[in-house]
Amino acid sequence: MPKPATIIDVAREAGVSIKTVSRVVNREAGVHAETRDQVQKVVDRLNYRPKQSARSLAGGRSFLIGLLYYDPSAAFVGGVQQGATLRCREAGYHLVVESLHNDAPDLPVQVDRMVSALRPDGMILTPPLCDNPQVLKALRDSRTPCVLISPAADDPEHPSVRMDDVHAAEEITNLLISLGHQRIAIIKGAKEQVASRRRYQGYAAALKAHGIALDKDLVVQGDFTFPSGVEAAYQLLSRRQRPTAVFASNDEMALGVLVAAQRLGLEVPGDLSITGFDDTPAAARVWPPLTTVRQPMDEMARAAVDLLVATPRMGENASGIPAKPVQHRVLKHELIVRDSTAASVDKPARTRKGA
Repeated sequence: MPKPATIIDVAREAGVSIKTVSRVVNREAGVHAETRDQVQKVVDRLNYRPKQSARSLAGGRSFLIGLLYYDPSAAFVGGVQQGATLRCREAGYHLVVESLHNDAPDLPVQVDRMVSALRPDGMILTPPLCDNPQVLKALRDSRTPCVLISPAADDPEHPSVRMDDVHAAEEITNLLISLGHQRIAIIKGAKEQVASRRRYQGYAAALKAHGIALDKDLVVQGDFTFPSGVEAAYQLLSRRQRPTAVFASNDEMALGVLVAAQRLGLEVPGDLSITGFDDTPAAARVWPPLTTVRQPMDEMARAAVDLLVATPRMGENASGIPAKPVQHRVLKHELIVRDSTAASVDKPARTRKGA
């Protein structure tokens, strides 16, 4: 059996230095595009695979990226994890996923231990950890770069990726209004997450724009879980004057509303229109399939990995010169209309703006 190719073999075959091969393999800057392509062809032809330990020692990197989460919605975490995993693999990194309780008394200690053990090249933080000052300080003290997904506000020290939750919630509420619904209920998400407030803000803005009074009886607190959606739906649907439409702040709660409505003998969408948020896989598989907002979870995760890979430690490059300004990316959402929504039986549908 022939011996595996070495970095020396690649350098000799490509006619370049070992350092140039190392830069190409580690996807570092400073290599001309033509030379990079030439080296990569030799790498592929010789099937050269550098050892992870050698890569780490050569570049001072672990080639590990951490994903920290504390979120009762498995669908959101799953979507982010899938996107981050695939992008890490493409970029030559490995993803390590860890769950931390946002209210743990020893949270900074847990972060310190994790960083000491893994030595990650960066961390991706999802809500609500991305807004936790203890977590951010622990990572700052350990000189670990991080990217925030859907933070409460743009942080001048940390890159971030998010979508416009306010506009998306306003858009899906406008859809229900265009279908003639006036009594539109909302099930809010977890109190500690900024996405809950933003989606409620968009809902309220849409009602105000159409001159519909906000009825507090149609606002129920949930926590982004399926059971909370079921419980909130029973509260709303047991009222003497029940809503004709329910906007659940994520798909899991919307699925809970769908189950509760069916148990109560209500037809969806004939008696009740239901909308969710996120466009998780289950949204398209239930009956009737859910009208929802497609949150670009995969794209947000991929963008977060790209920002980390391009971010030198502690915002400086090897020369100590300040890095480029911190980037804050806002990705586009998409309204997905399916069979869980229809015209209100109480009032004929109104024409949507621009239709």
